[in-house]
Amino acid sequence: MQLVRLGEPGSERPFVRAGDGVLYELSGLTADIDGGFLAADGIARVATALKEGSLPQAGPGAASARLGAPVATPGKVVCIGLNYRRHAEETGAPIPAEPVVFMKASDVVVGPHDDVLIPRKSTATDWEVELGVVIGKTARYLDSVDEALDHVAGYVVSNDVSEREFQMNRGGQWDKGKSCENFNPLGPALVPAAGIADPQDLGMRLWVNGRKWQDSSTGDMVFTVAEIVHYLSQFMVLRPGDLINTGTPEGVAFGQPEPKPYLREGDVVELEIDGLGRQRQTVRQA
Repeated sequence: MQLVRLGEPGSERPFVRAGDGVLYELSGLTADIDGGFLAADGIARVATALKEGSLPQAGPGAASARLGAPVATPGKVVCIGLNYRRHAEETGAPIPAEPVVFMKASDVVVGPHDDVLIPRKSTATDWEVELGVVIGKTARYLDSVDEALDHVAGYVVSNDVSEREFQMNRGGQWDKGKSCENFNPLGPALVPAAGIADPQDLGMRLWVNGRKWQDSSTGDMVFTVAEIVHYLSQFMVLRPGDLINTGTPEGVAFGQPEPKPYLREGDVVELEIDGLGRQRQTVRQA
């Protein structure tokens, strides 16, 4: 099954898409797909309701409604940098000895087909297909990597849009190039962790205007999903609904020779991860 949120920005409603593709209403079960829902074992309750046949089928207009981010505004968005070996190599950076951690403002999370906005005065807006990890159970000082995946609610496609000149050349931390408006399309769906056999064996791809730039696998991660969750729990409390962007593979504009093919108004970005669905954004000027 897949959890989705449909409707205009700020008015999204929760739905579940069953394995046969039929869409069902979740409004009688929860007001939204958020941290509270996940903390209250919401995914298991949805699975039970589907099995019992107690959910009403969605109306005819639902299928054509806008897709919102599949999780309502996360409490925090934690990102891991340089977490793919070949991406580190293409940027000339050493393989990190520990995860590179930075934060992204949670209000930049938008729907999977919403516009990407190039910031004013931007010269280097870039794409990044990433595996997003949504926390389902509070993770605090986890004792071992082995227990980390028990705290994951599910997985989602994430585009960690970045402004490289802001990020690298304007002083301070990376956050400056990461938290611009609409800089994190998310979705189309939250796929429960039980539906993904191995998060380290997922193909991921990204195209700009039909040209494929990224084509890799989560198997190239330096630090696995389990290692990341365990590591982060030593420095911060991960709470239900939090989002972790786990890094991007090689093929970003920043790693290309000059002139680097950064995004321009009118470009179309498409990205996908095996089993998690596909996004499509048009690039606009902010």
